[in-house]
Amino acid sequence: MLLEIDDIHVHYGKIAALKGISVSVEQGEIVTLIGANGAGKTTTLKTVSGLRSLSSGAVRFDGRDISRMPGHKRVLAGIGQAPEGRGIFPGMTVEENLLMGAYARKDDSSKELAEAYELFPRLAERRTQAGGTMSGGEQQMLAIGRALMAKPKVLLLDEPSMGLAPMLVQQIFSIIQEINRRGTTVLLVEQNAQQALQVAHRAYVLETGRVVKSAPAGELLDDPQVRAAYLGGASGENLAPAPDVASADSDTASADSDTASADSDAASAKSDVATAETTEESEED
Repeated sequence: MLLEIDDIHVHYGKIAALKGISVSVEQGEIVTLIGANGAGKTTTLKTVSGLRSLSSGAVRFDGRDISRMPGHKRVLAGIGQAPEGRGIFPGMTVEENLLMGAYARKDDSSKELAEAYELFPRLAERRTQAGGTMSGGEQQMLAIGRALMAKPKVLLLDEPSMGLAPMLVQQIFSIIQEINRRGTTVLLVEQNAQQALQVAHRAYVLETGRVVKSAPAGELLDDPQVRAAYLGGASGENLAPAPDVASADSDTASADSDTASADSDAASAKSDVATAETTEESEED
């Protein structure tokens, strides 16, 4: 097992963001995490890369427990990440951004630089251009290329299609498949569930900090509940094993509040009509 996330719990202050997540990634796989905003996908990746601390549980990589390993050492161990929002250095050139991905390495990185330009010809064309002046799609290519400069064994990709035009989305996912074919394992977080499930080998569905379903990606593509919730089905159905009573109470209270607000708006409208009628009568007198 290349990467094993074992029953991890993560908190933001007193708020539990992850509530016992377990995920495994075999060498050579593309594994995707799908789910709505706030499900815990990005927090899972940040915990693997060392940007978030564990409350409990363990993260094992390449046979070692790395739960307490600092983030920069995880990069050296073989974990690379292209973060949500890309995180490029806007004032640095394309090539300078790429070389920053190899900053912690002590060996020659010219081979990886050439491979990045081969994988992303657009970056080669614009190697002297400032990263901040590039389009969103080009910046995403740059973020992925920079992560590959560290020669990762596993590449963590967080929302690589976010904000991109459909044509560029197809291109990015084709590149992800090519990266995998060249030998890099991929753990992918993506809200475009359709695309993610089409390129992945296996998938996990997250809801409110828990894994509620896992299966080969092809099976989840055909799963009625997954299709309804994430693939544009006619009706959604919660995949969690039990409903959240507190959440249901909150939704009911919200509905009651909306009804009261509507009643208030109606009363206000009636008052305005009455005022208008009184004004007209006064003018006629």
